Amino acid sequence: MRIHPLTGEFAQPANETAFLVQKLPQTRALLGFTLVFCTLFYLAFSVSDLAALGYGTTYLQLCAARTVVAATAGTCAWLAYHKPLTVGATRVVACVAEVVALACFMFIAVHRPDEFHWHAMSLGIMLIVIYLYIPNSFANALLLASGATVVFLALTLKFGRLSAADDVTMVMLLVLANAFGALAARRFNQVSREEYLARAQLQHTAARDHLTGCFNRRYLHENLMRPGQVRAPDNGGLLTVVLCDIDHFKRINDTYGHASGDAVLRSFADLLQRMTRDGVDSVVRYGGEEFLAILPGTDLDGGVRLAERLRTRFADTSVMADDGTEHVRTTASFGVACADFTAGAGDHVLRDLIAVADKLMYDAKRGGRDRVHARCACDHDAAGRRVPGLVNRR
Repeated sequence: MRIHPLTGEFAQPANETAFLVQKLPQTRALLGFTLVFCTLFYLAFSVSDLAALGYGTTYLQLCAARTVVAATAGTCAWLAYHKPLTVGATRVVACVAEVVALACFMFIAVHRPDEFHWHAMSLGIMLIVIYLYIPNSFANALLLASGATVVFLALTLKFGRLSAADDVTMVMLLVLANAFGALAARRFNQVSREEYLARAQLQHTAARDHLTGCFNRRYLHENLMRPGQVRAPDNGGLLTVVLCDIDHFKRINDTYGHASGDAVLRSFADLLQRMTRDGVDSVVRYGGEEFLAILPGTDLDGGVRLAERLRTRFADTSVMADDGTEHVRTTASFGVACADFTAGAGDHVLRDLIAVADKLMYDAKRGGRDRVHARCACDHDAAGRRVPGLVNRR
């Protein structure tokens, strides 16, 4: 995942979207808090309106402008806290609140023309808030902040009563505020995404076998065997497991070396992962040369077909030995077990199925290897007991 050098965001839109979705609860909470906090201060500054203008029509107009900001920001904060906003909706809410606040700020500045130097200081603070504290995309923040700066400087030239030196100083300070805000926002974006990448890498390392890329035994027990974690695409139905064991694997290590054995493991794992459904099925490296495929929503025939395809493809696959002079070929044996798996079945169904598939796999090895043994626990006899049906295939 490459981070864009200018914005600090992920260069690929898909990666950026995944990051934003994962961060959305924190983003909404930050947006709501910032809007409430800033609105309170925005209203409190009505005291300065009264001190500068006294009570009168202009003061009431400025109070009305501040009330509009408070109402808009309050509504946006309520949406952020209480509604399941998407990433796009969250950014729209942020932009609306910022545009209304900036527009009212310009209105207030025009009605207090003798204080543009103080208004410039206030705007500088608002720019930092836009860049750093109101969550938005880097492009949106840059557009809003730079646009507000240009509008404010234009109003200063038209309504302000400052010297040329004051005008130049104001321009320099606002340019500095924008530059600092943009650089800080870029750095914040980069750090948060680097942290996200590091966390994702740690999670991947903890859950995956480093050699084959399959899930490891720890992930199986801590995640897949938890109730409700394995579900069929239609949230119910059948569950099939396929337990695979590479035949004569110790002989391969002894004859060709462990590097060649590792290549055989990677080849088998690659075949199995390509033949299963990404995001639905789970492939686990169950032991040294044993692999487990968990197939939600798949019946016994579907599991047997997968095992047969894998068996024939793997038997036809050759792996170059570590010395580069020979091709290593071997076979695999399979145990396939299937059962009803409902939402309330708990984790014991998967555990029991794996135990059945393990026995079937060793039956296949004792029966001559390079074959598939399968059993379904879906049928019942008249007394309601499960009747295992056995299928042997080579």
